[in-house]
Amino acid sequence: MNIVLAQQNYHIGNFGDNLRKILAAIRQAKAAGADLIVFSELSVCGYPPRDFLEFDDFIEQCYTAIDRIREEADTIGVIVGGPERNPAREGKRLFNAAWLLYEKEIKGVAHKTCLPTYDVFDEGRYFEPGAHWKVIPFKGTKIALTICEDIWNLGDNPLYTVCPMDQLIGQDPDLMINISASPFDYDHDVDRKEVIRRNVLKYGLPMFYCNAVGSQTEIVFDGGSLVYDAEGKIVRELKYFEEDFALVELSIDPESAGAWSERRGAQSGTGPVPPLYEELLPGLSIATDVAGKMEDKEGSSVVGVHVPGEGNGSGKTAAGRGEWRNQEPAAPHPLKGEPLLDQEMRVSKLQDPDKVIEYLVEEGNIREIYQALILGIRDYFIKMGFTKAILGSSGGIDSAVTLALAVRALGKENVRAVLLPSPYSSSHSVADAELLSRTLGNPYDIIPIREVYESLLHTLEPIFNGAPFGLAEENLQSRTRGNILMGIANKFGYILLNTSNKSELSTGYGTLYGDMAGGLSVLGDVYKLQVYALARYINREGEIIPANILEKAPSAELRPDQKDSDSLPEYDILDKVLYQYIEKRQGPKEIIAMGIDEALVKRILRMVNNNEYKRNQFCPIIRVSCKAFGVGRRVPIVGRYLS
Repeated sequence: MNIVLAQQNYHIGNFGDNLRKILAAIRQAKAAGADLIVFSELSVCGYPPRDFLEFDDFIEQCYTAIDRIREEADTIGVIVGGPERNPAREGKRLFNAAWLLYEKEIKGVAHKTCLPTYDVFDEGRYFEPGAHWKVIPFKGTKIALTICEDIWNLGDNPLYTVCPMDQLIGQDPDLMINISASPFDYDHDVDRKEVIRRNVLKYGLPMFYCNAVGSQTEIVFDGGSLVYDAEGKIVRELKYFEEDFALVELSIDPESAGAWSERRGAQSGTGPVPPLYEELLPGLSIATDVAGKMEDKEGSSVVGVHVPGEGNGSGKTAAGRGEWRNQEPAAPHPLKGEPLLDQEMRVSKLQDPDKVIEYLVEEGNIREIYQALILGIRDYFIKMGFTKAILGSSGGIDSAVTLALAVRALGKENVRAVLLPSPYSSSHSVADAELLSRTLGNPYDIIPIREVYESLLHTLEPIFNGAPFGLAEENLQSRTRGNILMGIANKFGYILLNTSNKSELSTGYGTLYGDMAGGLSVLGDVYKLQVYALARYINREGEIIPANILEKAPSAELRPDQKDSDSLPEYDILDKVLYQYIEKRQGPKEIIAMGIDEALVKRILRMVNNNEYKRNQFCPIIRVSCKAFGVGRRVPIVGRYLS
C-alpha cells in the first residue's frame, strides 16, 4: 500500500484556500499511485479554531469542505481532520474528528479521546472526548486511527484515564496513523520522536504521523511528519518549517496480520521499552538511535515500510538536530535507565542551571528558533493580509536581530527601520543602526526625538514642579518613540514589530505604550542570552549585525551612561532563574537549592509577578519555548504570590 503524508500550512477559517490545497494534494497523490493520503488535525478549518467552533456557520462550512473532499476521494482513500457534531444530548456539541473517506463515502470516523487542556491547548472547552474505539478497514488492512494527544498518554504518570491505542490494539490493527497539530518549541521534536517511538515499540506496529506546519498568530507548527517502522526506526522524516509531500510504501505480511500479541512478544517482550534518549550532559536529554546511529534506508525495505527511491530525505538527522545531538552519549539515567517523562510527555532534565544555559544557546536550538521566528513573522503578515513592517532601530542587539529576521521573512524592501535618537543616545548607536540597515539593504529614516521630548517636558513642567529627573522622564522618551512609530505605521499601513526580549518582559523592563508597543512580538519568547546567540547565528557566514552591537554593554540609553545592569541582574544569572521559574515552574526553594543567592532569587521572582499587568497588555508573542507569555501562561494580575 502506498501512503502519502501531506504536510500543509492551513489558514484558520479560510475554507476556500484550505480546500484548494487539500484537493491539489489529493490529485498529486493519485498521479503518484497512492492508495491513501493523510492530512493533519482539523485540516479543513485550521488549528486551533478556538471560539470559531461556537458558530454553527463555521461548522457548516467544515462539513461542506468535507463533502467536497469526499467527492474527490473516489479511487484514493483520504484521511482528513475536521470537527464532527455530537449526536448525543449530553456532553459537548462537537468531537475533534479524523475522517477516512473512500469511494466517495465516509468509511470511518475516529474521535479524539485525550483532549489537551494545558499551555496553549484548550480543547476541553469545545470538544467531547471520544468514548468508542474501532479500527477502520481499508484495502485489506486495519488502521488504528488516532489524533495528536491520543498517542501521548504514556509513562508512569499519565495525564488521562484512557489510552486509545490500548483500546484499539485488541482489534489487531496492522498500522497506526496519527494526525496531529503539534506545536513547535525548541526541544519538542525530541519529545515527539520519543513518544512516537514508544508507541511503536509498545504496540509493535508501524506509525504514520502527519503533523501540521505553519504559524497561527503566536503558535508555530514545525511539521517534521514521521514514518516509523515496527522496530522503532525512522523511515521518513519530512521537512521542518516547510510544506512537504512524501509517498511511503507499506507492506503487510498477511501471515502476521492480526497477530499483535505474537508480534509484540517477539519484538519487545513484556519488559520496559528500551531507551532512545541518554544523558549527553548533566541535566540534558539527548536523542540517539538504539543502535547508536541511523543507517541510510535508500532503496531498501525495513520491517514492512519502504520509501521509494528515498533515504531519510529530510535534511535533518533522524537521531536529532545538529552536532550537539550526535556526540557520544553518557550513561543512561541513573535511576530509571531510560528518560523520565512528565505529564506533558516532556523528557525531564536534571536541575543544573549552568547546563540549562548551555542548552538554551545550543546551536541546533538556535537554528530552529531562527527558522520558527521567520515562519512566524511571514505567516502572520501573509495570513493577516499585511505586506510591510516598521520597527524602531536603536543600535542595540534586540532591534538588530528583529530587523535581520524581518528582512529575511518579508524582504528588505518591505521592512522600514526608524532610528529615533534622544539626547542620551550615543553616536555609535546611531552609526551601528545605520550600518546594519545599509548591510541589509532595507529603507531607514533618522528622526531625532529631542524636540518632541523637550516639548513634552515643557508642557509637564508645571505639574512636575522641579522634581528630580527620574523614571517618568525616561518613559517619556520611550513613549515619544512609540507615538512616532505608530504614526508612521498608521499613515502607510505598516505593522509595528516589537523588539522586546523575554528577559525584559519577564522583569517588566519596558514601557507601556512606548517600547512595548507593536502588533507582533518577535523576540518576546527569546531570552537575552538567546538573542545574542541568534545574532551570532545570523552572522555565521559573514558580518550582518555589526560586531560593535554584539560587543557593547546593553543599554536603554534613557539617561547618561545607563546600562541594563543598573536595573537588572546580569543576564547570565537572570536567565537561569527565569528559565527555572517560567519554563520549569520551579518555586523559590527549588531555585535557591541550586546554589543561587536567596535574595536575588526572591527579587527576580517578585519582578516577574509584579509585572503581569504589563504583559497582559502586550501584543501576541511568537512562541518558541515550552512556556511562553500569552495564551499558554495564565497568571492572575492581582495575585500576591511571591510579589
